[in-house]
Amino acid sequence: MAPNPAIMHAVEQLGYRVTIGDVATQAGLNIAEANQGLLALATDAGGHLQVAETGDIVYLFPQNFKAILRNKYFQLRLQEWWQKIWGVLFYLIRISFGIFLVVSIALITISIVIIITAANSDRDNGNRGSSDRGGGFFFFPDLFWYFSPNYYGTSYQPRRQNSRQGSEMNFFEAVFSFLFGDGNPNAKLEERRWQEIATVIRSQRGAVAAEQIAPYLDDLGPSYTQEYEDYMLPVLLRFNGQPKVSSEGQIVYYFPEIQVQASKKGRQSVPVYLEELPWRFSKAGSGQIMLSAGLGVLNFVGALILGNLLRDGIVAAQLGGLVAFVQGIYWLLLAYGTGFLGVPLIRYFWIQWRNQKIAARNRDRLSRARLLTNPDRNLQQKIDYAQQFAAENIIENQDLVYSTETDLLDQEIQNSAQIEAEWQKRLQSGE
Repeated sequence: MAPNPAIMHAVEQLGYRVTIGDVATQAGLNIAEANQGLLALATDAGGHLQVAETGDIVYLFPQNFKAILRNKYFQLRLQEWWQKIWGVLFYLIRISFGIFLVVSIALITISIVIIITAANSDRDNGNRGSSDRGGGFFFFPDLFWYFSPNYYGTSYQPRRQNSRQGSEMNFFEAVFSFLFGDGNPNAKLEERRWQEIATVIRSQRGAVAAEQIAPYLDDLGPSYTQEYEDYMLPVLLRFNGQPKVSSEGQIVYYFPEIQVQASKKGRQSVPVYLEELPWRFSKAGSGQIMLSAGLGVLNFVGALILGNLLRDGIVAAQLGGLVAFVQGIYWLLLAYGTGFLGVPLIRYFWIQWRNQKIAARNRDRLSRARLLTNPDRNLQQKIDYAQQFAAENIIENQDLVYSTETDLLDQEIQNSAQIEAEWQKRLQSGE
């Protein structure tokens, strides 16, 4: 079984020397998963275990551990290849919608021009007057070319400076963004939630009150009060926490594994509450969005005009060729034109509804966070009581009693020598 990518990434970020608490905090993983994953990674990548006098364990990994795993696991190499291939495939999928839009407009435009040209030619051959020629058919090409890409392009030039993100997109990428957006901005919300909770716990030196964690949780109910703290159960389970009750009946929570660190790290900044990002309709520039919408309208109107011209099927049978081909795929063109306008419209209203829900959840979390800015007497007592269990256990090299980097017999001899040297110092000082 291939190692957990989240653990590999955490080990790399933390400098290749980590504890279980370090990885659980960095990756937001539960303690059991971090423990099992580190053991598996150390076994596969040639990592070493360092044991402190307290019994705590530090995992030391070679800096080329990814290369070791890549050579050992075909699955990892396959994943890397697939990520590269999928990047290319997904890009082709994204631009295909814009390409199909251009092709659809071109087919519709050319077909209408062919049909109208053939109709006008028949009227000329039939010696019809010029007044008859101007009655019905010139309306359609005039209207169509008014909405044509050439006309639209000369009358409107999108300004790239309107949107930094939009300036990074080409036309075909902007079409895909107009249709389907740019993905879920909160796709990694749960991962971020647990990372921030673990960071808060570590910033409080492994001991917290429930109110300090509440701004990062959801589904606490409309009747959220400080008296019921059932919402802390998933946090305790994930990070192997333990509750402690004061003499006044107040409950606090401390997390021994998170208190253990492989090295002293600077204080990590953490948001005061978990903030969900609102959905955006598109990251394309406003000009690109208007261009995509305009071409969508052009495509849809052109499809309706073409459908009117092909209504009886006689024209396609007479002209054949491209016109007959377009008639064969006409319903596909019409469905694409309808969907091109319908999908963004539905998505727009769905985003408005979704963002209202997100804003409400953000307000709830922020209201809980504000309790900490001016805590009442009861909350302050809980926070002070929690600090009685706060601790930081930094495992330095001098704290180690055993390491798998060297032979066990050599370590025993070295330890014995150190003990004997300490006794000699004590004897000398006693004399």
